[in-house]
Amino acid sequence: MTSPFPRMSVANFSAACALAFAAFGLCATATAAETHPKAEKVVKAKKGKAKKAAPVEEAHELASTEPDPDITDTVTVDYNCELGNKVTIYTNEGDSSHMALRWKKRLHRMTRVGTSTGASRFENTTFGLVWIGIPAKSMLLDSRANRQLANECKNADQDKPIVSADVAAPGKS
Repeated sequence: MTSPFPRMSVANFSAACALAFAAFGLCATATAAETHPKAEKVVKAKKGKAKKAAPVEEAHELASTEPDPDITDTVTVDYNCELGNKVTIYTNEGDSSHMALRWKKRLHRMTRVGTSTGASRFENTTFGLVWIGIPAKSMLLDSRANRQLANECKNADQDKPIVSADVAAPGKS
């Protein structure tokens, strides 16, 4: 007779046990905070301090390791994105493999990465930024957090309405 439960390897079983113990630990912490008023204050204080300290230290560390790119003699293109976000791109005609990108008051040096689709893709591995540009729009991604930072970014040329040949020449049928 076969068992209705699938066979589980030792590695999968130990991973499942570790997950269960971690979940139990989280539940136990919440229960202690709910039952004892002093424990609740300690848990809140620890959470608040840990969240505030980590991003500041990381930002200072990254900012000190990467110098700002030189944007003298560059062509500037401003992009307006969804949710009021703005991105500025600085390109140099003599260097098509790099560009500078201004995001949230910080300049980032971006390096071109080849693609099979023909899209323009630039990356900054230090900060985890990825800029992808296609003829209709562009977007800025955070590769570390796996999320979009700015979407539907369009410059002045991309914001213009598209006029087809049929509409441009009325009266011809």
